[in-house]
Amino acid sequence: MAQMLIFGLGYTASRLAERLRATGWTVFATRRDAGTDAIAFGDEEAVRVALAGATHVLSSVPPDGCDPVLDRYGKLLSHRWLGYLSSTGVYGDTGGAWVDESAPTGSGRRSARAEADAQWLALGARVFRLPGIYGPGRSALERVAEGRAHRIDLPGQVFSRIHVDDIVAAVVAGLDAPPGAYNIADDQPCSQNRVVEEASRLLRVSPPPIRSMGEAGLSPAARAFYAENRRVANGKAKRVLGWRPFYPDYRAGLAACLACSATTSPAIASRHPTPASADQR
Repeated sequence: MAQMLIFGLGYTASRLAERLRATGWTVFATRRDAGTDAIAFGDEEAVRVALAGATHVLSSVPPDGCDPVLDRYGKLLSHRWLGYLSSTGVYGDTGGAWVDESAPTGSGRRSARAEADAQWLALGARVFRLPGIYGPGRSALERVAEGRAHRIDLPGQVFSRIHVDDIVAAVVAGLDAPPGAYNIADDQPCSQNRVVEEASRLLRVSPPPIRSMGEAGLSPAARAFYAENRRVANGKAKRVLGWRPFYPDYRAGLAACLACSATTSPAIASRHPTPASADQR
């Protein structure tokens, strides 16, 4: 029986676990604290038992100085299939240029992530490099509805993103793929402003005003996001995994998020109870 152990049952990994269980997999997972759906990451006896029975292991745990999974359980990872959810932040700033898996890593602000990425690759893992993740309950729609969205005056700023369900599909496709790094991104990088404007249009509200970085009062993490500018190429994932994004651009992805907002986003449902139809997109 195929059995997956997932380290870090967060937003993306939870949807992956649901998909795998629906197709007959046995899935165990860890969280920082134990719950009905996961064991505690620090419960070494329980984790060792789960690792002993697992045929596949995937980590979605970000580094905190070092990689906590490799630091604590790395010597036990001799499984035939290893996976790691990494970040396209390992490439650093490219000035808006396209970047693929042949590009060097480690020059950006996420040095710990780049180091963890390299360590998982050295173990023979399938490393899925992800840009900005969005999906039901976690998208520009919520930020617009709650008044947290920004439009920043940064001409030329561009980034890639990926719908959470397209990540799940890529990992599933990667179950039969060779080890290596795979960029999992949509087909249409664009500015954050365009995403916010589309979310505003779908919600039938005016987009937030365009402000300078200083006027917007952004957090350090948000300012760091705008400091990097790149387009992520997904050609290798398409060729090797046979994967295609179901939501190839932000318009399709946001429309899908809006369609399920009644159950995932109370703030959106209260402001926009009737989702826009495909004809309104």
